[in-house]
Amino acid sequence: MQEWNDARRINNNVYIGIGKGLLSLKLFNFYAADGTIHIGAADEQKMVDISAAGCSWGWPEIFAEPERLLAQMKNILRHGKPLASNAQRFAPAALNPEKIICVGLNYRAHCAEVPFGAPEYPALFSKFNNALNGHGGEVHLPEGAGELDYEAELVVVMGRRAKNVTEAEAVGAIFGYTAGNDFTARDLQRRTSQWLLGKTPDGFAPVGPYVVPAEEIDVSDLRVETFVNGERRQAASTKDMIFSPAAIVSYISQYMTLAPGDIIFTGTPQGVILGMPEKERRWLVPGDEVVVRIEGVGELRNIIV
Repeated sequence: MQEWNDARRINNNVYIGIGKGLLSLKLFNFYAADGTIHIGAADEQKMVDISAAGCSWGWPEIFAEPERLLAQMKNILRHGKPLASNAQRFAPAALNPEKIICVGLNYRAHCAEVPFGAPEYPALFSKFNNALNGHGGEVHLPEGAGELDYEAELVVVMGRRAKNVTEAEAVGAIFGYTAGNDFTARDLQRRTSQWLLGKTPDGFAPVGPYVVPAEEIDVSDLRVETFVNGERRQAASTKDMIFSPAAIVSYISQYMTLAPGDIIFTGTPQGVILGMPEKERRWLVPGDEVVVRIEGVGELRNIIV
């Protein structure tokens, strides 16, 4: 296994991690039988309930002491009783972020299809916690909306406070990554010059099912795909990003303090419905199954209702 002990540059972007495909640990949130949310850990062989293993700590403690607690979770995963993988109802991978920040126009080919020119700075907008949703969750089409679109995205999970950090310092502030879908009601989005209404209806920010710790993965060249009812609609690589996750974190931190648990949607690649010729656009409708698949991170599935 090749490890990267410090930041490295690819296409002028700073990245860190272990080579893709060599994952050993993923974390997730799920609903226990009593309805409470537990933390779980998984590898390629099994899933275990960390909360039921006598651990009294939660995400704040994991963010504060990641090295010690991740090692402890790996030990529990190695020796713990496995969960039935088909019996879990996943909660959102991020439970109560202080901020949900999103980046628009961050893939070169996506800028061309929309079409907009590549931005000089990251184009930022936000969602609210009401939009959080999990793997397997239903996404309700809002009243009066008829142009629902998908946006597969790699999502940053912050682990440390970040204020005025460099790109290299930003690497150490990122706890890990999850998969996200920035669902967007395009007709609501364009009602005014502000995107908010189309971006943050209830359930429009599903994330999960897993959080992969940053040291477990190299995100510089991951396959990002979206499937609608089994038909592949998006297929690209994170190497097409204009701004790397570390560059985004560094940029945001110059203007607002990022807190542990904050999440950042890093942009979507080409293949969104909005980018198709108008006569070929097939907007999402109730009954559609939308799957976001990010190599090494996981597969996020949601149903439109």
